[in-house]
Amino acid sequence: MKVFKFGGASASTIERIKHLPGIIKLFSGEKILIVISAMGKATNALEKVADAFYDNRKEDALQLFNVVKQNHITTAKYLLVRNYNETEKDLSAIFTEAEWLLHDKPVRNYDYYYDQIVCVGELLSTTILSAYLNEVKIANKWVDVRDIFRTDDNFRDASIDWNYTEKKVNEIIYPLFTEFDIVVTQGFIGSTDENESTTLGREGSDYSAAVFANMLNAESETIWKDVEGVMNADPKQFPDAQFISELNYNEVIEMAYYGAQVIHPKTIKPLQNKGIPLFVKCFLDAALPGTVIHQKGIKHLPPIIVLKQNQALMHLQSKDFSFVGEKLTAQLYNLFSEIKIKPNLIQSGAINLQVCIDDRPDKLDKLAAAASEIFDVQIEKGLTLLTIRHYDESTLTRLTEGKAIVLKQQSPETVQVLMKESLNH
Repeated sequence: MKVFKFGGASASTIERIKHLPGIIKLFSGEKILIVISAMGKATNALEKVADAFYDNRKEDALQLFNVVKQNHITTAKYLLVRNYNETEKDLSAIFTEAEWLLHDKPVRNYDYYYDQIVCVGELLSTTILSAYLNEVKIANKWVDVRDIFRTDDNFRDASIDWNYTEKKVNEIIYPLFTEFDIVVTQGFIGSTDENESTTLGREGSDYSAAVFANMLNAESETIWKDVEGVMNADPKQFPDAQFISELNYNEVIEMAYYGAQVIHPKTIKPLQNKGIPLFVKCFLDAALPGTVIHQKGIKHLPPIIVLKQNQALMHLQSKDFSFVGEKLTAQLYNLFSEIKIKPNLIQSGAINLQVCIDDRPDKLDKLAAAASEIFDVQIEKGLTLLTIRHYDESTLTRLTEGKAIVLKQQSPETVQVLMKESLNH
């Protein structure tokens, strides 16, 4: 049993969708559960629908939703011949589910409506792709994951009820594999015990695939992306970024913690718990080896570089020049939790604390206002945070050249430098 996850980029164009059968045929005869995200930019488009609906702009919401509808119908028309009529009925049922809501008035909070509307993206993409695979003689069964993944009602960041969900995997998913080699389902979404749709938060589709891999005791999970694998830096920022052929779970969690756009830590945990290897492979060229992430220790990794722009440094000083002890620090951490802020770097001195966070004005202003009740607060903006794991001096020197260093933290494994453009430059 294998679990495959295809992201939105692999279903963003007709040409890319046509790559899918070729990949699946490489594994013919094997049992594969396929988790698929919404197509291309569908999630962004549906977010705009949710915004318009919540702002009481009903006509705008319906118009924006109509664009999403037409895009999916057009895609289905290009891909399907024999299965088109039946698929159009299935798509219509999903459209109706959203439109029924859009004719209403919002009376609950935004996150609830976000989940009811945005979940449509995954349902539409999987309906079309399942029909397309059947059309090209890859027999498969489509499953609504909302019948499997039971969650709480923390909309937009729901937690999975593991016991109930595992029971449903055993009741519904396992028996399907006696009849089909391929089962197609959605990532990112689930449902409450009231049958209200939920979403699982950031990188939810990767996480969905990992949960399935764990519960099905899969031999592996593969995430198919539009890159050759995991790189040691963002190739958009560093054109000379190097490909990394293998990593271990802990390294990936560390990379993600420092802000690398790799695999979300919550995806790693269900795999790590059962020692299931994760492959990151290129769907444009399945022959490339990709990156494997597993339990084994890895030596001699290249420097792994994460660059975060738009950082703000908050200087917090105790009001009466007393030591910043446990009490003040605890109050600050409570504020992080309340405002849902993850500090990227903290440095403490005798009477001050320095906190580096993403410069998001809504969060920053809230934190500054709350913190000013316990500290004297100053804020420095326009900073960049550089993190290098497995650093060497030459890489550090090269990447900080011509910059003014505001703050630096260093351990044998990792160095972090908060910097800005030097005035002499």
